Amino acid sequence: MIIRFHNGRVALPAGAVGAADIATADGTVTSVTPAAATPADRVVDLEGGWLLPGFIDTQVNGGGGVLFNDQVDVAAIAAIGEAHARFGTTAFLPTLISDTPAQIAAALAAVDAAIEQGVPGVVGIHIEGPFINEVKRGIHEAHRIRRLDADILDILTAPHRGRVMLTLAPELCDDEDIRTLVRHGVIVSAGHSDATYDEAQRAIAAGLSGFTHLFNAMSPLHHRNPGAVGAAFDSDAWCGLIVDDVHLHPAVVRLAIHAKGKDRIMLVTDAMPSVGTDVSEFTLQGKRIAVKDGVCIFEDGTLAGTHLDMASALRKTVEVTGLPVTDVSAMASATPATFLSLQDRLGTIAAGQRADWVWLDNGLAPRATWIGGQVIPASAPDLVQAAQ
Repeated sequence: MIIRFHNGRVALPAGAVGAADIATADGTVTSVTPAAATPADRVVDLEGGWLLPGFIDTQVNGGGGVLFNDQVDVAAIAAIGEAHARFGTTAFLPTLISDTPAQIAAALAAVDAAIEQGVPGVVGIHIEGPFINEVKRGIHEAHRIRRLDADILDILTAPHRGRVMLTLAPELCDDEDIRTLVRHGVIVSAGHSDATYDEAQRAIAAGLSGFTHLFNAMSPLHHRNPGAVGAAFDSDAWCGLIVDDVHLHPAVVRLAIHAKGKDRIMLVTDAMPSVGTDVSEFTLQGKRIAVKDGVCIFEDGTLAGTHLDMASALRKTVEVTGLPVTDVSAMASATPATFLSLQDRLGTIAAGQRADWVWLDNGLAPRATWIGGQVIPASAPDLVQAAQ
């Protein structure tokens, strides 16, 4: 199958081109060549827009009216993935907010089953808490917060089909626990943390490699007490950013990208079940969360995740930074792929990569999404009908 994309910009590793022939077999790109005179199997007119690598979101609490904590099964994961695929997300980690050990085990099993059954997009799981600091818990429930113990370590370090990412407060766990997690392939990230600079740096030395939603719910940068944010800046760790005009001031977004570079900053949504719907409220672990003007908020003013999709995150980042689309695209694809050690098959449009792409129009609004070379019907029904 050869698909010709033309009349726009195709983001390739070496730079954007105006047209390209992308050959695929069994859902994988076999070659990317300049558009030729020979016929292609299909032709897609980008209409002045962009073809970008599919977005990779490492923090997805819900979507399509489904909250992962409420429904830890394959059907829920599929519904969340379908909702976000409409906005260009082709790989994601369903994210479990602080919950019981039994629910953590159930969530891990559900993601394993979803991957085994071939649910589009799911590549692992993100366990966000409950091993966090109560003073930085945000919307997480205080009574669920606990310390890591041997039983939970056994659950987390057992073999799993996808990537396992764990957000914890490094000041409240032993460095040896971090080393154990990393040794078993768990990706450890700091978040909801009041760590000092030294505590965060010790965790990094033990193998911690990420910072979950940088700045939000963590000890801030101060010129005499650099905190977790200072440790993030003074390291090679990857950092997630929520760019939704609410969680971070535009100047902070610019400073973070300038400090870390596009190879270490990842755009994340921290999305709630409202994404892909027009609901005005939902329930999170018994709390009524209002969705107003694109913001998810509890009655006491606490932010509760976001109503953000990845296409909007990319668009807002371009707006507030003025960076080229290709640079911001990397923060939504190639960089998270590397963070997850999936860069050999995800994150770019190149031979050997899974055929995951998103078509954005000239205003960077989503038009269509492909996962494994197949158009996701909910993202572009007209393209699906034309291909039949």
